[in-house]
Amino acid sequence: MNEQTCCFSGHRHLPKQETLHIHNLLVKHILKLIHIGVNTFICGGALGFDTLAALAVLKIRSIYPHIQLILALPSPQQTNGWSSNDIAVYQSILKQANQIIYMSQEHHSGCMHMRNHYMVDNSLYCICYLANQTGGTAYTVQYAKKKNRHIFNIANDYLFENNIIRIIKGSHLIAAFYDKRF
Repeated sequence: MNEQTCCFSGHRHLPKQETLHIHNLLVKHILKLIHIGVNTFICGGALGFDTLAALAVLKIRSIYPHIQLILALPSPQQTNGWSSNDIAVYQSILKQANQIIYMSQEHHSGCMHMRNHYMVDNSLYCICYLANQTGGTAYTVQYAKKKNRHIFNIANDYLFENNIIRIIKGSHLIAAFYDKRF
């Protein structure tokens, strides 16, 4: 585990009316983590939340050039079935990433779990968008809890509201920060 690293996990389908809000929360959480020494962000490269997270890191990197975006991808075939627009955004993110790591050269049923484990195993923090308690995101967040990672679930405003960010370890509140700038 790297104490200066954060991973992302979230749903592929996000409420369209909340996309800007989710992006803004991502930026705020990423900035907070940068201010406490996090410098590496691992993203799984999927549609939806992963794409928003990668784009947020790249935007912030223009201000904080020392931060790195690592893409932990299940396989080179991840984009099979995607629209041409989604593939273009994905290719742009790939070109700007500091590092790309493929879990497998061929897509198979276990490579998504391999990616999710890799991201959590190599991070101390996890920023997630978990609104449904089933599926890959729920599995990844449960794994992160089991590994005692610090989890920010931005699907729940209780972790970021009224300029307060709460850091949760497992099911325990371990820190709360107030920052009037946000």
